[in-house]
Amino acid sequence: MAEELRWALIVISVFVIGGLLIHGLWSVRKKDSPDTPSVERVEPNETTSEVQEPATAKSQERDEPEFGDLSFSAESHDEPAVSEEVVEEPEAETQQQDAEEEPAADAQVPTDFIIVHLQMPEGLTMDGSQLLPAVNMLGFKYSEEGFFNRHLDPAGTGPVLFRLVNMYNPGTFDIDNMEQFSTAGVSLFMTLPCDGDGLSAFNMLHSAAKKLADEFGATILDSNREEMTVESVREYVEKVRSFSA
Repeated sequence: MAEELRWALIVISVFVIGGLLIHGLWSVRKKDSPDTPSVERVEPNETTSEVQEPATAKSQERDEPEFGDLSFSAESHDEPAVSEEVVEEPEAETQQQDAEEEPAADAQVPTDFIIVHLQMPEGLTMDGSQLLPAVNMLGFKYSEEGFFNRHLDPAGTGPVLFRLVNMYNPGTFDIDNMEQFSTAGVSLFMTLPCDGDGLSAFNMLHSAAKKLADEFGATILDSNREEMTVESVREYVEKVRSFSA
């Protein structure tokens, strides 16, 4: 009996020790193995946005052109293209460049216009067949831009003193179809400052306006499209003098 109890205790001890060894080995392997957390793949939500383009408003044509719309090759200036790239310069070079640009800015001269309109009475027009010889008699010369220019020399040489344009769109004249052309008004204008004697050029412009007005029975209007008065002429003279000083 004692022998059987001893063997039973030995067997139980073996099982207990074996269980402890297995548990220890399992714990060590679990500690050494790195955790691999599960990563969930997140699918971005695809959203679409629609951009509604504003409707482009149609430009309305003016019956009477503005002088800012007319381009003249004799007065056009090509402006250099401006690059958007910014280049860092040393401070000394920047200060030198600014010093060189300041005199050029000071040399810029402001410009203005002297404008005289000739408006026909309602229902009447100037016929091109009559207008062409009239402007030729006043020393105007047709230009490639479609205007009549009055040069310093009546022969058509030298700087342009003033111009004659169509008061109504497109503002130009078709020299090849003057027989079929007619207009309800023309405009004479000069830029300030003027090449040469500004007062002399204005007197020539005003005289040409009066002769054309008498020829066609038109009314002379100032830049505000009001009937020209003695006071209007004086204001024009003072403006010309201010640019001649």
